[in-house]
Amino acid sequence: MSDKSLSHVNAAGEASMVDVSDKPSVARRARAGGDITMSAQAFAKVRDAQLPKGDVLGTARIAGVMAAKRTAELIPLCHPLMLSDVQLRFTLDPALPGVRCEAEVRTTGPTGVEMEALTAVSVALLTIYDMAKAVDQGMVVGGVRLLEKTKGG
Repeated sequence: MSDKSLSHVNAAGEASMVDVSDKPSVARRARAGGDITMSAQAFAKVRDAQLPKGDVLGTARIAGVMAAKRTAELIPLCHPLMLSDVQLRFTLDPALPGVRCEAEVRTTGPTGVEMEALTAVSVALLTIYDMAKAVDQGMVVGGVRLLEKTKGG
């Protein structure tokens, strides 16, 4: 394996943060998605805002934004980034039944924001789980993935 294939490993084979000192600062954007499946009863309560813990999707949106901003504290070799925008969108999908989540994160800097977008989706979906678990402890968070990553322009 070449040194390029394992960017978080130094010459001694140790985990190491990637040096981005010489990389140009450019506009970067990443989108990530995932979903949470749940019982029809839990889905109806989320959809109809009938859970005792309050506004599920509003709380999940704030949790996702907060998570994106703190990604470097959660994932050891991530660079702390100044994010310029974090947006979360939720789609109630009766076919699952459940909620689909998409996060879009932007910055201008020397490194990408895909980990921030993935973290935002993961924590937003876990927040939905936390708020609905009294109704359904069999919910499944899944499909968390990077949908798009761009830089420049």
